[in-house]
Amino acid sequence: MDPIAFSILGIDVRWYGVLISTGIMIGMALALREAKRVGINEDKLLDLFLIAIPCSIIGARTYYVIFNWDIYKGDIYEMINIRGGGLAIHGAIIAAVLVGYIYCRFKDLDFLKILDLTAPSLAIGQAIGRWGNFINQEAYGRPTDLPWAINVNGVNVHPTFLYESIWDFCLFLFLMWLRKNKKYDGNVFVYYAIIYSVGRFFIEGLRIDSLMIGPLRMAQVISLGTMVVGVIIHLAFMNKKNKKI
Repeated sequence: MDPIAFSILGIDVRWYGVLISTGIMIGMALALREAKRVGINEDKLLDLFLIAIPCSIIGARTYYVIFNWDIYKGDIYEMINIRGGGLAIHGAIIAAVLVGYIYCRFKDLDFLKILDLTAPSLAIGQAIGRWGNFINQEAYGRPTDLPWAINVNGVNVHPTFLYESIWDFCLFLFLMWLRKNKKYDGNVFVYYAIIYSVGRFFIEGLRIDSLMIGPLRMAQVISLGTMVVGVIIHLAFMNKKNKKI
């Protein structure tokens, strides 16, 4: 598939960027609608997005470059060239959460509530953005004879982008239900982190382009750590909630 969606004044616009931008816009619209429902100032939330989104893209690229340093060292242009792909969602989330925490402290917003209302947006944005990997012919899995395999360079491989897109979309639906049934502030985001990490751990095991740490891939190690921390935080909040009853 041609990675170029269209051209404007001789500048090629890639499907990768179009899909990521679409995911971001849908996620923003969803979060702003949710902010209105729960009584959070929409203008303040929009200001947060205008700061956090560029920072998350920088974080995603920085993370990717750091863990692929042998490829990028000494080439500044390629380090910042994201047009062809190379964004890591873990780096984006880390950057967004840090920026969000600082912003909420300065603007007197409830950080945990902000995390909850943005969690479904993250899930749906990821579900859409993963299709950019398909168009770029990247982030695919090892060879397989399964009937839904995709062909990359003449080899039938696991469409891991599709597995994660489906997982993220199902996660989005669950979080949309949970937002009205949560047990504590922060519950939605904690469940997002745990459930996403479960899926990512197993899907990552099928990929062949990941950085390895011993027998595991870097994303698997981070997913395991996120699951453990998420469960600990969930139990701590539930214990605190039960003590108040």
